[in-house]
Amino acid sequence: MSGITKAALFTLAVPLLAAPALAADQPPGALALKRVLLSTGGVGYFEHEARVSGDAALTLEVRRDQVDDVLKSIVVYDDRGGIGTVDLPGQEPLETAFRELPFTPDDLASPTALLNAMKGAEVQTSGSRAVSGRLLSVTEEHTQLPNGGGTVTRNRVSLMTAEGLRQLVLEETDSLRFADPRVQAQLDSALAAVAGAAGKERRRLTIRTTAPQADAGAERTVRVAYVVAAPLWKATYRLTLPESVKGAEGGTGDLQGWAVLENLSGDDWKGVELSVASGNPVTFRQALYSAYFVNRPEVPVEVLGRVLPPPDEGAVAADVMAKAQDSAVRSRAAAESGAPTAMAAPPPPAPAPAMSAPFAGAMPQRAAETTPAESTEATAQVLFRYPQPVTLANGGTMMMPITARAIPAERLSLYQPNTQPRHPLAALRLSNGDSGETGLPPGVLTLYERLGGAAAYVGDARLATLPAGESRILSFAVDQAVTVDRSEQPSRTLSRATLADGVLQLTVTDRQTTTYRIAGAAGEDRTVIVEHPRRSGWELVQPTGGATGGTAPDLTADAYRLPVAVPAGQTVTLAVALERPRIERFGISEMSPEQVRAYASSTELPPPAREALAKVATLRGAVADKERRVGELEREQAEIGKEQERLRQNLATLPRDSDLFKRTIAKMGEQETRLDGLSRELTTARKEADTARNTLRDQVRGMTF
Repeated sequence: MSGITKAALFTLAVPLLAAPALAADQPPGALALKRVLLSTGGVGYFEHEARVSGDAALTLEVRRDQVDDVLKSIVVYDDRGGIGTVDLPGQEPLETAFRELPFTPDDLASPTALLNAMKGAEVQTSGSRAVSGRLLSVTEEHTQLPNGGGTVTRNRVSLMTAEGLRQLVLEETDSLRFADPRVQAQLDSALAAVAGAAGKERRRLTIRTTAPQADAGAERTVRVAYVVAAPLWKATYRLTLPESVKGAEGGTGDLQGWAVLENLSGDDWKGVELSVASGNPVTFRQALYSAYFVNRPEVPVEVLGRVLPPPDEGAVAADVMAKAQDSAVRSRAAAESGAPTAMAAPPPPAPAPAMSAPFAGAMPQRAAETTPAESTEATAQVLFRYPQPVTLANGGTMMMPITARAIPAERLSLYQPNTQPRHPLAALRLSNGDSGETGLPPGVLTLYERLGGAAAYVGDARLATLPAGESRILSFAVDQAVTVDRSEQPSRTLSRATLADGVLQLTVTDRQTTTYRIAGAAGEDRTVIVEHPRRSGWELVQPTGGATGGTAPDLTADAYRLPVAVPAGQTVTLAVALERPRIERFGISEMSPEQVRAYASSTELPPPAREALAKVATLRGAVADKERRVGELEREQAEIGKEQERLRQNLATLPRDSDLFKRTIAKMGEQETRLDGLSRELTTARKEADTARNTLRDQVRGMTF
């Protein structure tokens, strides 16, 4: 690197330096921001540090909008101690505080609203009228002042006392308090919650750590870190080319890289260790600070229908009933004969229903086993750490140098037809080869060139991510000194033909040739990189080496990069050809005679193929003639049928003894005679057509080439 570059870089870096914070400046147990790492993933890593001894409860305040990210990423590092819990107020602490209170936050807006919300509570007043009783209501009264002086609003309080209903004016009372200490405590708690909610944009986390039992009194360092959303830091570059980088010659340029970043964390950075990381990490958010409840289906309570059974009048066993009926018959018979009757034996008692077995108790429950998660460490990024502590106020913007070194640079021209169809772009090829310390993040680049010892602005360019060992082409202007003319010529070549089982298969090669005519600059040689578009399914067949120096061209996502050396004042031609093979299949029997004759006369086919197709064309022509004759006879037959239908309709309206009726009958007779002849001719023609088709099919099936 040149001395000028080093001096400039050092001068710009001086304002970034700040004296590191001394350990004595921080009280014991206080968390202080020590490290900041900003990522191109749109997040920042913030690490706080504290010196503690014994068990400690560390407090950390974060913005409300950062709590989700903090809960997702917070990590505690304590090499000798243990990690306890991390707790913080709920998402809506004010609503939570009022959840079990008899009034709402809105009721604290005025004394009238609070008293109306506390109806039934016992209160005591002091002043000109000391009253004790339970609140009934508080109503507004508007009193007109004399002489048009306006109105006065007063609040009348109604109390139910031991003496009965009493009223007083709230504004005339010295004091009013709740007699129940529990109600007064609730009011004090609510007011404290309202005061605490004034800082609702921030949440205070409490991190609890435990000291090691063996050395509980020793002082140790605890670090608390998390990842939250942060502004994207931007990389900018300045590249200064020496006068030696001319034409197609190569050289080196002095490269300076800077990171532009902002402190929007909500806190000042005081003597922090600042780093920026370039990569493409996976980052996302999750609402961990919100309470979620499972949406359970509601099952209706089973309510049985009302049943009103009739009163039971008793029942007799079926076998006893049969015996009783038989006994009654015998008794009637005995009575009639004068014989004594016998009493029926009482039925045996019914067995008592069996009682169900008592419940044996629930089975013992066992906690489900957990499956540990698998973890993988990834480091797909480039890290830039500033060597000195940095101080930056909240809301401030800063530039931090990230690189300063010499980098190989080659001047060339890049022709992109879609960007500029007539002229290439002046460009540089930057190589981050073996001399590159690290990869370079993407950013904008401002190009300067030294002319006569002074630097001049040349243009701006965009630098994509440049890993170590790779190169990038940066376009910064239009090269008006070089002109490119482009023409395209499509062609088609039949490379193979086969005939088997009546199917003609042709292998066709489509070719797209593009010719570039490059008129060079008058005063100096140029190396022009032609970006020729890539096409899916097509293959580059020309050039095979010549213009590209005998090596395969470079490939981008959608183009071939073909280098062409263009001497000063000369015109160079570059032909680029892409080819695509494809297969066409035709059923010979279904092809028209004209299609078969066209392929039979093609000089691209070998003589055996042309002879076979010429024979097929003759047979296909014969089939076409026979089919045409069948079609003509069928059309004539259909036309006579329509004419006869018309004549029959006319006959229905003509008198039978008229001359027109007789002529119509005669004409219909002639048509019937013609229809008989057509039927015979059509039968013969159809047979001949079938014979011709069979002949064609047999001949085609037997052909092979």
